[in-house]
Amino acid sequence: MVHVDVDGTRLHVQDLGEGPVAVLVSGFGLDHQLWDRQVRVLVEAGLRVVCVDQRGHGLSDRPLSGYAVEDLAEDLRRVLEALDLRDVTLVGHSFGGQVAFRLAATDPDRVARLVLVGSNGLRASRSEAFPFGRSPEATIDALVQAESEQRVASRVQTIASGFAAQPDPAVLEWLVAVSLQMPSWAAVACYRSMLETDLMDDLLRVGQPVLQVIGSADPVHSAKGARWLSERLVDSTLVEIEGCGHYPMLEAADAFEAALVPFARGV
Repeated sequence: MVHVDVDGTRLHVQDLGEGPVAVLVSGFGLDHQLWDRQVRVLVEAGLRVVCVDQRGHGLSDRPLSGYAVEDLAEDLRRVLEALDLRDVTLVGHSFGGQVAFRLAATDPDRVARLVLVGSNGLRASRSEAFPFGRSPEATIDALVQAESEQRVASRVQTIASGFAAQPDPAVLEWLVAVSLQMPSWAAVACYRSMLETDLMDDLLRVGQPVLQVIGSADPVHSAKGARWLSERLVDSTLVEIEGCGHYPMLEAADAFEAALVPFARGV
């Protein structure tokens, strides 16, 4: 476990194993613990696995600012620079997928392959050019109000609603506990970044091989959006897991790892 300082903000990094490097970034409110099983599986497959807690998340610092997708991508770039990592397989879940997509577009020397897990990468809300998901304005207002008035209940509902079926109560309790490490100011800022960011201009800049893993029943980033993106990427492999929701690493770990491991090894 190490911390990387980015202009006074300490970012928590878990660094295990040896070999080709896979860098894992969790989605909204979650941290390195989300990938516990995948870290073990990837290390046993001969990879070095680096998990980065984004600012405001997990064991990283929780400053009042710096939560734009561009800022978070720069945080991630600085971590890779500090660890002297190049040619990595960058894996981003949900909101982390947007951050990973941005870094893949802007620093292809460091990102050799990109994995989007439960993420459409370039947008998390509907627009004229990307007709998938909910409209950003109403969604942001509802999430911010819930975070302000009923923070704990809001986090429970947000996480539980991402599963295709009712999650195990112990799993839900664990994820909520992890999520509540994220303070309200970071949550509100990340909600806005997640739903207002448009990376359409980065689409043609992502020339690396991309693996998209999406649940057919994902209510957050739709499978339809993933198919739309796959058709427009230069080099894309789309794995759609039937009956899975927003958390393939938990809901369909075997199928997820069957796609992730060979891709991360460059096979």
